[in-house]
Amino acid sequence: MRTHPRGGQQSPGEDAGGKNRLTRRRSVSSLVADASGGPLRRTMGLTQLTLLSVGATLGTGIFVVLGQAVPEAGPAVVISFVLAGVTALFSALSYAELAGMIPGAGSSYSYTYATLGELVAWVCGWCLILEYGVSVAAVAVGWGQYVNELLQLTVHWTLPDSLAAPPGTGGVLNIPAAAIVILAMVVLLRGARESAVANTIMVAVKIAALALFCAVAFTAFRAGNFQPLFPLGTAGMSAGAASLFFSYIGFDAASTAGEEAKNPQRDLPRAIILSLGLVTALYCAVALAAVGAMPWQRFEGTEATLSEVLVRSVGGGALWPILLSAGAVVATTSVVLTVQYGQTRILYSMSRDGLVPPVFSTVHPRTGVPRANIVIVSLFVTVLAALVPLGALADATSIGTLFAFTLVNVAVLILRRRSPEAPRSFRVPLSPVTPLLGVACCGYVMYGLGADTWIAFGAWMAVGLAVYGLYGIRHSRLQQLGQADPDAATEETAR
Repeated sequence: MRTHPRGGQQSPGEDAGGKNRLTRRRSVSSLVADASGGPLRRTMGLTQLTLLSVGATLGTGIFVVLGQAVPEAGPAVVISFVLAGVTALFSALSYAELAGMIPGAGSSYSYTYATLGELVAWVCGWCLILEYGVSVAAVAVGWGQYVNELLQLTVHWTLPDSLAAPPGTGGVLNIPAAAIVILAMVVLLRGARESAVANTIMVAVKIAALALFCAVAFTAFRAGNFQPLFPLGTAGMSAGAASLFFSYIGFDAASTAGEEAKNPQRDLPRAIILSLGLVTALYCAVALAAVGAMPWQRFEGTEATLSEVLVRSVGGGALWPILLSAGAVVATTSVVLTVQYGQTRILYSMSRDGLVPPVFSTVHPRTGVPRANIVIVSLFVTVLAALVPLGALADATSIGTLFAFTLVNVAVLILRRRSPEAPRSFRVPLSPVTPLLGVACCGYVMYGLGADTWIAFGAWMAVGLAVYGLYGIRHSRLQQLGQADPDAATEETAR
């Protein structure tokens, strides 16, 4: 039996070998063993895990992107939120099953490695880098907008565009967006427990801010604003759902905390489903209140924020907008923190498997976090946040996420067939129908994204394949062990 690179012995499932290096797989047992014996500290319970996902999800999507989606869908934006939420739900159920089976830090990257092989796992991980890293930058850009809005409301002064907007939108450098990424980095470097406490406080503040918006906006509610419901047709509703899917990115954040959860098999599935349910309810309530308070035509050409909706529809001075803008600043801070956390943990898993350099899996002995990983990721995201506009970032994030979600649904189907008796703390109901619906919904929403987004995604994948060919395939842990398909012999024997 070969010796494991991190010490101890390999699991029996890793002894068999195949011939194709691109389809070699990690066994579920070896992934679980890595998660159980890793150096990360287990400090999070169900509440912290749920709020981690809520913190990663609830933010710029509702505070900023709503104003972009209403002109696309009209009053049907509420249904667009439901459609995007249902699309996310199918995938969330698949995430819940796999997170209970493989409670590691790699999220869908690890699930894909156990089912579809190393090449597809790399592609999934590369998509997750796009999803998490780029979405942090997108949220940071939204944070900068709300900081300027809050400054205008309180001191009647804003940062000049040259220092608060990226090139191409009238600016030179988005300093506020870069600053919030650096601030999140400082918090993450202190440790997972400290990051979870900070996130819990911020999530409470942003839920209160959204509840405040609904309470005030409903005082100006007019049912006539929803007539007709589909002024731009079902195509507009679909386009709105594609844009708003960005708002649901992050519910899977709990799955990246598998190695820092106290009871991952029990709590991870619950946290994923609870967080998505809470976020969907809040989104629909806010969309209903916003369109009910202000006719959808007034959103067109403005990209109105929630604060602007209150000013235009309710009035009442600057008090409500100030409170809501302050809540939005806190909300987007929470998203930056939690999504940045997820990005570092995914790279930690990929590094442990040898697909990216070992510096990403080096854990600091005092804080129990991958310090160098956090710094490198933060600096990369800082550059993106300072230089790239929000719209381009949001669409690029959506397509990477949808692709990863598709792979997770496929992974459930494969593991149900390949390992039907494996322990599962949660099972997707109505399988295989539910995962297949997840695949179909993700494909439908991806179809609604523009050609430019697809071209950018193709270019990103081409770069990723080049990186894998030049580095990952040669440094893979399975390559070092001389393995290609660690589960093959066991599966053939079982059949």
